[in-house]
Amino acid sequence: MDFHVDLQDRRDLSGNIYRELRAAILDGRLRRGERLPPTRELALRLDVSRNTVSLAYEWLTAEGLLEARTRAGSFVQGEPLPREARKGQASRVRLRARAFWREQPDAPERRPPTGYGFDVGVPDARHFPFDTWRRLVARQLRAAALPAGYADAVGHRGLREAVVRHVGVARGVHADVEDVLITNGAQQAIDLVGRVLIEPGDCVAVEEPGYPPARQVFHSLGARVVPVPVDAEGLDVRALPDSARLVYVTPSHQFPLGMPLSPARRGALLEWARQRDAVIVEDDYDSEFRFGGRPLETLHGLDRSGRVLYVGSFSKVLLPGLRMGFLIAPPSLQRELRLARRVMDWHGPFAEQAALARFIDGGMFARHIRKLRREYAERHARVEEGLARHCAEWLEVVPSLAGLHLSATFRRGGLKLEREAVERARAADVGLVTLSRYYAGPRARPGLVLGYGSLPTARIPEATRRLGACLAAASGGP
Repeated sequence: MDFHVDLQDRRDLSGNIYRELRAAILDGRLRRGERLPPTRELALRLDVSRNTVSLAYEWLTAEGLLEARTRAGSFVQGEPLPREARKGQASRVRLRARAFWREQPDAPERRPPTGYGFDVGVPDARHFPFDTWRRLVARQLRAAALPAGYADAVGHRGLREAVVRHVGVARGVHADVEDVLITNGAQQAIDLVGRVLIEPGDCVAVEEPGYPPARQVFHSLGARVVPVPVDAEGLDVRALPDSARLVYVTPSHQFPLGMPLSPARRGALLEWARQRDAVIVEDDYDSEFRFGGRPLETLHGLDRSGRVLYVGSFSKVLLPGLRMGFLIAPPSLQRELRLARRVMDWHGPFAEQAALARFIDGGMFARHIRKLRREYAERHARVEEGLARHCAEWLEVVPSLAGLHLSATFRRGGLKLEREAVERARAADVGLVTLSRYYAGPRARPGLVLGYGSLPTARIPEATRRLGACLAAASGGP
């Protein structure tokens, strides 16, 4: 009997045994009719439990590669693959993806978490009410609660109603339940808008610096994406290209710099869109966390012509892994958006949507936000204090009163200092995100984007102290 099982990786013992036996059958080392060792014998030989071997045998039997005969044992049923099919990767045709995807850089490497990580856009999972959420979802995982077939593409009606009430009170966004479409996060909402509105070659304007995944969505749909500069008042409306069919903007808390779009710019942007028959996508990604000042009215609330599509996300308040967001769109697009959602993935997870509706309507969502707002406000203040104490010689903080991150630009040193600081910080167990990564054009502004959502409050003073030491070393100081 010619097979060997490598069990160095003991995290998936049954899977390893299954894969090794399957490969031996398909390449002819184990021949049809050959009897495998009894599960007890093989378990002793491999020093694993009998159940581990039995599970692997069951998988092979279900696949038709083994036959279990009563009181006789397990016998090979599968035939080896033809020699041509066993040649592996070298004999396979190399398929070519579209040029856009071939030209995209690889996704950023997911590095191991650091002890003092300024991760951007990541909330603190320790504050998520797991026990409450588990109970709410469990209530929905019953035959009486789940739909018998596919659910509505626009999402659970109860959650849509809850979203209308929430954004009406919290953000002054006035909408009907029919205007709301529940999505798998804000990214899917942006994708849906692009699929419905953008033709290949259309011009789409985005902020510079801005949110790279939004740019990538529009690029992938064949749009001509034009970065538009941002200053202290937000998006420079005067720099918008006249040919833009759509403008993507983060007016409440510009990503990543943090300033809000000024009232004058808001009016100018709405008027610009009216005159050019353009659409505005308003991404209100973390507006729940505002720590001072008067909240500015949303573009959607100011819009009188139905040109603003409002995108919201639950990722920053709950968990990114839940993948829940929403899109509020005018009646003129609702039919097409519903069709596009059905084509994309039909609908989202029904049980989780129903659970979130109960979470909101039961007042738990509002209490959760209040708790997090206090926590993140303290972290925001501590980061500002730490930067002023340890990093003021090198970093100038961009004023911001909301969200889960702060941005700071380098006073001197440029991109070279930015790169050197990141390398030294990694060696000091400090995780950094550069500001330059959020620029699409060549004139990237060097700096840092410092997220504090997942950085424990007690660690912030030490994190900023270490950051200051890294900046001193990177700039040639003591």
